[in-house]
Amino acid sequence: MAATPRTVEEIFKDFTGRRTAILRALTYDVDEFYGICDPEKENLCLYGHPNESWEVTLPAEEVPPELPEPALGINFARDGMNRKDWLSLVAVHSDCWLLSVAFYLGARLNAYERKRLFGMINDIPTVFEVVSERKSVKDKPSAAESGSKAKGNAKRSSDGQVKSIQKAAAVAADDSYEDEDEEHGDTQCGSCGGNYNADEFWIGCDICERWYHGKCVKITPAKAESIKQYKCPSCTMKRSRP
Repeated sequence: MAATPRTVEEIFKDFTGRRTAILRALTYDVDEFYGICDPEKENLCLYGHPNESWEVTLPAEEVPPELPEPALGINFARDGMNRKDWLSLVAVHSDCWLLSVAFYLGARLNAYERKRLFGMINDIPTVFEVVSERKSVKDKPSAAESGSKAKGNAKRSSDGQVKSIQKAAAVAADDSYEDEDEEHGDTQCGSCGGNYNADEFWIGCDICERWYHGKCVKITPAKAESIKQYKCPSCTMKRSRP
């Protein structure tokens, strides 16, 4: 059995694989999918797998299941609705399932990581948008492309939470990130006095709570990840005085 995705990038890769599988069932393989969903059969579910394969089958027997379950009984409404409307309905429920799986796998992510994951997911069309022809399948970027768009600079504080004042570039248009820019717009570097810039790495002192350019205090993003409690040069000097 494959290892459970843990990082934002691994969970997003799992999400895009399952999404691609469901899109294939509802578009390229739609005739095969439609034929399998016989209303005379038992409650059927549409599963998308990380390897981009899809499957219509009965739900898992174990309770609770390993992952959240897709919509149950999608086949029952097949002959009672217009084909396009039925496919759109399945698409909506599939979008809900994809999100539930992604955030189930990401249950241990912190607030910053969850926001970044949602931003990466929200940056690509939903299954419903593609199936209802609101968006083209060609609009879907690869997992690598989407992953490269999301970036953020953060430091981990003593309580294990990520402390950051930089937004994720992949969702720059999102209102929550606009609010973050407003919140930190007046922040100045405690070393050089320069104003906050979202494109630069910043780190906050856990003692005086001032923010600094990483380059001003010679701290890189990689180095910040290993720091449990950061003390700025000023606070370090105060503590070392007799």
